[in-house]
Amino acid sequence: MNKDLFGILLIFGSAVLLAIPLGRYLATIYRGDKSWTDFLAPLERLLFRAGGIDANRGMTWQQHLVALLTINLAWFGWAMLVLCTQGSLPLNPDGNPSMSPDQAFNTAISFVVNCNLQHYSGESGATYFSQVFCIMFLQFVTAATGMAVCVVVFNALREGTADKLGNYYNYFVKSITRVLLPISLAVALVLVFQGTPMTFQAKVPLVTVQGDSVSVSRGPVAAMVAIKELGTNGGGYFGANSAHPLENPTYLTNAVENVALMLIPLALIFAFGYYLKRPKLSYMVFGVMTLGFLVLLGPAVYYETHGNPAIAQMGADQRLGAMEGKEIRFGAAASAYWGITNTVISCGSVNSMHDSHMPISGMTELLGMMTNAFYGGVGVGFLNFFVFVIIAVFISGLMVGRTPELLGKKIEAREMKIAIIVALLHPLLILTGTAMSAHLYAGNPTEYAGWLANPGYHGFSEMLYEFTSSAANNGSGFEGLGDNTPWWNISTGIVMLLSRYLPIIGPVAIAGLLARKKYIPESAGTLRVDTATFGVMVFFVIWIIAALAFFPALALGPLAEHFTLY
Repeated sequence: MNKDLFGILLIFGSAVLLAIPLGRYLATIYRGDKSWTDFLAPLERLLFRAGGIDANRGMTWQQHLVALLTINLAWFGWAMLVLCTQGSLPLNPDGNPSMSPDQAFNTAISFVVNCNLQHYSGESGATYFSQVFCIMFLQFVTAATGMAVCVVVFNALREGTADKLGNYYNYFVKSITRVLLPISLAVALVLVFQGTPMTFQAKVPLVTVQGDSVSVSRGPVAAMVAIKELGTNGGGYFGANSAHPLENPTYLTNAVENVALMLIPLALIFAFGYYLKRPKLSYMVFGVMTLGFLVLLGPAVYYETHGNPAIAQMGADQRLGAMEGKEIRFGAAASAYWGITNTVISCGSVNSMHDSHMPISGMTELLGMMTNAFYGGVGVGFLNFFVFVIIAVFISGLMVGRTPELLGKKIEAREMKIAIIVALLHPLLILTGTAMSAHLYAGNPTEYAGWLANPGYHGFSEMLYEFTSSAANNGSGFEGLGDNTPWWNISTGIVMLLSRYLPIIGPVAIAGLLARKKYIPESAGTLRVDTATFGVMVFFVIWIIAALAFFPALALGPLAEHFTLY
């Protein structure tokens, strides 16, 4: 047990230690300061010329959103075209078929919005062509989209008054050329040398030690796994995701992949402080997020390492923990740690089956996505936290009888209304989708019998998890749910669409409104947002909103299931 705990402490510590210098580097390249990667500038200028883009032209917050939404619409069209025709396209040695329109709709939206919810099994549902030129391509550009939008908000919080908030395309391209591509290459090399396939050859026949003949899928796996983790995408090359022995062969690859999925969300926290030259502010953000992360991590590690009491009553040995659905090469502690990191960070990759986790672990994974503000996905995690900061500033101002201010800019009714709408949109989408699904299932359980492998409390949790994962742009799932149906494909597709773009539009609009306001220098009466006191305020705002919105649903699902074990 001590060794297992030391392992997860080492993984977390490595991620933080690497994120600090990466955060400084991100601030440097986004500010346009001299950097050791300036040798890539000619390539970037070539890309801008090819696209007819003036990367030095400042853009308003509205222009940023138009650019983002337009290019994302084009990517959606490309994804639909590829997925609906992949069976007839090249690089398909295994003869995988094209997707049905509703499955292609769900998959295209899922990867365009950085959710990567998969209602198909990777190795049999996609071809090498679609994996590389559709799915892997989208994993790069959607991660860069979140990073670029995050920098737009950084610009709005700088001192002074401004109408222009930098150039979206400049931030977008630099995120790919100077961050995502080089680090992905390094991660992929580690995976290849540890045994992850990187080939375009077809399935290979294999005779197992039991004498069974099987065909083992392979393909350009290492490259996709690297960017799926680094870009907090999460979509697995194989159906079992990072629980698959070829996608995640060893404890070393498990550690490297886990560090990769945490790296950029953590780095952007520190980049925020370096970019604004307010390092104490980033320490406050990091402290609040880390405290929330630890509150969720503790119960998950405890329950997964102490085994399942229902199984223990049957006389089964539980000394290794609750090992159903887990890989012995990782163990219960590392599986619980991954379960929390990938739900808190909105990555969605899994190294064990969350459907088999203990009920309290499932609840903490749900809460990681329901709060959606502790680290979060690449770029958008900070945007979600920014919304709660606006709410906390407004409440704090009312408590002390002052006009609420954030970094010298007044928070007024318009900003507060937008923040509240964004904060309440998340539970609205999750709970509405879950309620509709529960109503359909309860109204005709025979027709929808294929939906739930585990009716009852856990079945409700499976439906709740699906919509929570969709709304949080996460992509993981309780896989006892039969989700490849028109209802689940279309309903979760709509939820993913709304929950990706509205929470981006809201914070960017707030940022644009704040940037245009008169800057008021800080005085003795100014509410300082880089203090532990304000951090505590933000922490409780997040938890109070989550508790009020989600506790009744959690009581019907994982909490009720937990008490049935005892």
